[in-house]
Order: sequence, then C-alpha cells, then structure tokens
Amino acid sequence: MRLFRLPTTLLLLPLMLLGACAKKTVSFNSKPDAGAVALYVPDSLGGIRTDTLAATRDTVKAPSLSTAKKLSKEEQRKAEEKQKAAQRKASAKRKKNVFLGEPIKKGFTKSGPKGRNQVIEVFYYMKVPKQPNAYAPSKWYFNVAKRRLEKTASAAEADPAKYKVLHGPYKKMQGGKVVETGFYFVGTRHLRWERYNKDNVLLSKVHYEQGFPRDANISYYDGGNTMVKEVIPYVDGKLEGEYVSFKPNGQLDWSGEFENGRKVGIWTKYWGFRNRRHYEYQYGDSGYDPEQEPVLVKEYNRNGVLIYEKDKLDKRAEDSRNSLAPRRN
Repeated sequence: MRLFRLPTTLLLLPLMLLGACAKKTVSFNSKPDAGAVALYVPDSLGGIRTDTLAATRDTVKAPSLSTAKKLSKEEQRKAEEKQKAAQRKASAKRKKNVFLGEPIKKGFTKSGPKGRNQVIEVFYYMKVPKQPNAYAPSKWYFNVAKRRLEKTASAAEADPAKYKVLHGPYKKMQGGKVVETGFYFVGTRHLRWERYNKDNVLLSKVHYEQGFPRDANISYYDGGNTMVKEVIPYVDGKLEGEYVSFKPNGQLDWSGEFENGRKVGIWTKYWGFRNRRHYEYQYGDSGYDPEQEPVLVKEYNRNGVLIYEKDKLDKRAEDSRNSLAPRRN
C-alpha cells in the first residue's frame, strides 16, 4: 500500500487552532524572566510566535501594584518597638482611670500660703459613688464646695451631691516634697500608708484593709463575724490609729484615735440611732506629751441640736426643761 505524506501546513493546523482559542496574556514585567515559559499566540499574519515576556506566574497570580517601601530589618524592629511603646502608653492611661475595677476621676487641693509651706494633695474619687463600709472607723470624702478632703465616722453625714467618695492613689506634698502616700478604697484607707518628714525620712507606715488597720483587734457580736462590736488598732503591739465601737444595732457608740498608746484629739460618744453625736471630749494633741484628763467640749441633744460648746454656749438646762424635747439618756 502506498503511503501519502501530509503537507506541513496540515500538521501545523491544530497548533494554529489552539493559538486562536488561547486567551491573550498581558505581562506587567518590564524584563523577561529567565525561567519564563513561552506561550504561543497568533501574529497579525496568521503565523505563530512566542511571547517571551509572559511567565507562568503571570497567568495564575494577580500582579502586585503596591508602591510601599520595603523596610530593612533594623527599620522593622524600630517600628515594632514604637508600636509596642504606644500600646503600653495607651494601656497605662486606661489603667489610671480605673482602680480595683471602679471608674475614677483625678482631683487635687491646695492649702496654706504659696511657696515653701503650701500643701498640695493629689487624689482620685469615684465617678459612680458607693457607700463605704458602715463598720469602717473612718470614711473619707472630697468636699467639692470647699475643695478639701474630709473625714467622718458616719457615712450618713456625707451628702452624695456635695461629697465625692475617695477611691484610688493618694499623695500629699509640702514644699514640693512628698510627705504622705497611700490608697483609698470606697472611702476608706487601704493598703500601705506612709508618712515622711521634709527630709524624706520615713516617720510611720501602717497597713490597712478596707478601712481597718491590718493588725487591729476586731471583736464581733455574732459568730458569723458580720456584726462588728469593737475595732482596737495596734501597730507593732502598741495602741495606734483609729478606734471605733458599735452598738448591737450597728449604730456607732464611740470613735476616737490612739497615738503612742494614748487617746488623742476628739473622742465622740453617740446616741445610738442615726449615728447622731451626743458628747465630744478633747484629749491631748499628742500621745508623746504627758497624759491629761478629757474635757467635754460639745454636747448635742437627741435631735442633733448643739446645746453646749465649751466657753461659747450652754443651753443644757433649757433643753432639759423643754417638755417637747425627747428625754435624753
């Protein structure tokens, strides 16, 4: 049988048809790749040529049009450190506005003459007020109108509209030097409190737990330790700090302060309802001076009206004759 030889044009026909059906490839490369795979495309004369500027990756991966400068390893390290520093700064700022889970706001007061002896107190108070522990010996507030910090034994005496509950770090400075530091927790002293003299010498250090001295002797009326009877403060085995006692109904009975094992300042006796004061006795100003007998300086009737003040006022006889006044203890 005689074999017929096909023309060359017929052998190239399938390749021509394949090229005619192939999608045209556009290259974003300005130089041919050494490892480029030639793609066959038809030319304007119907022949076949190869596109040496097209690579396989151009047909399967979108080109990058980013013009961002590539950083060196050193530049990248510095950029990361800068970002971390900014995050730490932002985190520290957020923490300053929250103390033990409560939102707080910063405040300050100034007292005394300007110059070397001026006293500056920096503190924080609660944005959303809460009632301090009723059994805490003292509750601390910021008096907005008078712009000063005030202490009271009874939270009932503090109007929330006028008094802000202290909560957060506290610092007291005199003449530009720190003389006292500590923390408040919902209106009570908390954690470590330190006092210094003007030469930065530590004078005292007391640890508190939400208003109670850490070494205090606390007694209770009930076995569940929920009804406080008396809080006797001790520091290094010596009576030191704020004393308070309560009646069985939870109302204040006595409040005062010890220093160097002795009663100092004002000691207050209460009526036993609404935490109203009855008597105020004055003891010596310092526990290191000779001990002196207490002096009655104020007396109030059951309605909270001042009826006696030493060397200024004495309406006790008149109050006792007033038949409308409730009988005093």
